[in-house]
Amino acid sequence: MTIAAGNWSPLTPMPGMDDSEFERWASLLEKRTGVVVPLARKAFLVTSVRGRMRETGRASFEEYFSELHRGADGAIEWTTLVDRLTVHETHFFRHPPSMDLIANDWLRCLPEKTKQAALHAWSVGCSSGEEAYTLAMVLDRHLTATTAAKVYFGVTATDVSLPALAVGRAGLYPRQKIEEIPIQYRERYCELVDGDSFRISEALRKRVGFASFNLLDAARAPLKRLDLIFCQNVLIYFARDRRRELLATFANLLKPGGLLVLGSGEVTNFAHASLRRVDNRNVLAFLRNS
Repeated sequence: MTIAAGNWSPLTPMPGMDDSEFERWASLLEKRTGVVVPLARKAFLVTSVRGRMRETGRASFEEYFSELHRGADGAIEWTTLVDRLTVHETHFFRHPPSMDLIANDWLRCLPEKTKQAALHAWSVGCSSGEEAYTLAMVLDRHLTATTAAKVYFGVTATDVSLPALAVGRAGLYPRQKIEEIPIQYRERYCELVDGDSFRISEALRKRVGFASFNLLDAARAPLKRLDLIFCQNVLIYFARDRRRELLATFANLLKPGGLLVLGSGEVTNFAHASLRRVDNRNVLAFLRNS
């Protein structure tokens, strides 16, 4: 690894960050991504920034902060830092009740003509792809089972982290994660590579497209008339007003009959004229009015 020139060595103590300095860094993250880091998570932000400073040879927060504002080079460095400042914890079939709702309630109730058209789903904040591939597995298996016609569907998976997106595109995961996938899906959509890893089948990988996208630009999203928006464990990182703005945007992107699936507890007392709450005690979801 190339280390940038600077007044840093492995023995140099890293600087402390007072609350005013923390506020400056937290404001930068919120301004560029919408993600809010409260003071209670100061240690997380400090550790992440310091770690990248060590790698780049920066000895002060001021120096590094200035570097992030230097044209193209700063933009490139920001893509690396933001990967450290955002959360990537995810799993296959992380919330089974949501998948059951999609498979057993929503898909079964779709008009036959809708099933035979192309269905388009959006996995918001997909991280390294487990969620997006879970959606693709559920859609493929259950659409195939409920219609005799050839089924066309696609999943667009977006995130701000370029390294996480690269993992998703490859579709290659540690062997132990295969245990997260129910056996009926595992046998159909997973291929063992060696003793340490497995890969999502090529046919399913072709159904999922990964793209870098900042949710601050959601109102200008190129995605239109979506059938399904899956956004779990994402909105909790945004300010309350920003969450409601995003939810209104999601509502406008859905087709009539389209489904919006959120994480339980991510929003409270939310209502939108175009959406109606799905009657399900285990899943927070809304249907776009016809």
